[in-house]
Amino acid sequence: MKQDMIVILDLGSTENTALAREIRNLGVYSEIYPHDITVTELRTLPNVKGIVVYGGPNNIINGEKIDISQEVYNTDYPIMAIAHENIGSEYNFSTWEEASPQLKSFVFDVCGAEANWNMENFVADQVELIRNQVGNKKVLLALSGGVDSSVVAALLIKAIGKQLVCVHVNHGLMRKDESENVVEVFGKQLDANLVYVDASERYLTKLAGIADPEQKRKIIGAEFIRIFEEESRRLGGNEAIGFLAQGTIYPDIVESGTKTAKVIKSHHNVGGLPEDMKFELVEPIRQLFKDEVRACGLELGLPDEMVYRQPFPGPGLGVRCLGAITRERLTAVRESDAILREEFKIAGLDKKVWQYFTAVPDFKSVGMRDNARSIEYTVIIRAVNTIDAMTAAIEEIEWPLLQKITGRILAEVDNVNRVCYDLSPKPVATIEWE
Repeated sequence: MKQDMIVILDLGSTENTALAREIRNLGVYSEIYPHDITVTELRTLPNVKGIVVYGGPNNIINGEKIDISQEVYNTDYPIMAIAHENIGSEYNFSTWEEASPQLKSFVFDVCGAEANWNMENFVADQVELIRNQVGNKKVLLALSGGVDSSVVAALLIKAIGKQLVCVHVNHGLMRKDESENVVEVFGKQLDANLVYVDASERYLTKLAGIADPEQKRKIIGAEFIRIFEEESRRLGGNEAIGFLAQGTIYPDIVESGTKTAKVIKSHHNVGGLPEDMKFELVEPIRQLFKDEVRACGLELGLPDEMVYRQPFPGPGLGVRCLGAITRERLTAVRESDAILREEFKIAGLDKKVWQYFTAVPDFKSVGMRDNARSIEYTVIIRAVNTIDAMTAAIEEIEWPLLQKITGRILAEVDNVNRVCYDLSPKPVATIEWE
């Protein structure tokens, strides 16, 4: 069953994602598209019932005020305009608060949309779309073992079965015992078609001396593609495998920049892909927010412990070993992160806190160890709660627990003499440090 859709056209608003979520909360699917979408492109979208034009402070590009085309205005789609004046619609509002009470009426009364946005229908639609896109070819999936790639794996298995080849790349930037757990769960317990690639030395060599976060992400993303191309050739080449599946989700796309929004940070699976990539992408959850990804996983029958697993960025510990990556600091990040996760689980915070991790910056400070002066690194603890990863609040950790974690890190992790707790919300900070 195709789900009805309300299209949001981005005219420079900073609240497009909030609007999309509000419409989805009404039970109607919504996607965001650029302001210059053509009528032909609109007509290719399934079950569009109406359009919301959402203007805002970023509606100036190259010195000119942007607008949607007159051709789009002339279509038979109902159009609702918010925070944008004189665009030929009866719905004109200066603030989201003014528009919100009218949204439900527009969606159901004017557009005639049905409240058929739910995970059962979403999964059915995606299974059909995947089968139509892939045909009889095989698909490579970058399987990190995290929530996003696990949900994509389950979707693809449901859609195409053994045509899916899961590739787990150990880039040397994984959490402690991460790769071993992926092999155990997917290769043995779930009997997935799993290929394990140990590329840790290859990555560390490529990343040596690279301090710029964007450059690190792009190197990590490019190497992923190169490895998958190598695996594709080994498995029969593009004639047999023509697709690369990824766990890209909507916040990845937003943060990697749009026509009216600046880049916050390039995600390795959005802004870091090489231009000469020979794969066609399969990204079935790219329009989902994080909480929706988890709901999709539950609909697909994935176990709770997998669905509610800690989020882990594609570049792994590479974005938590701040600055140029060294083996010494990478070990400090990995070991301190393992301690934090162990203590949070004991304290019952592993289900309460959305994301928690450690980071180690590329500088040292003076301390004392064994009655002597020491020059060692700092470990930063971060713990945040969020619904959709677009904003995040700091978790208030009990003082005795912080002291216990600090004591363990200072005693058990080499080359560390300080532990700090990050109190910065998103915005103005991001969840990850890089």
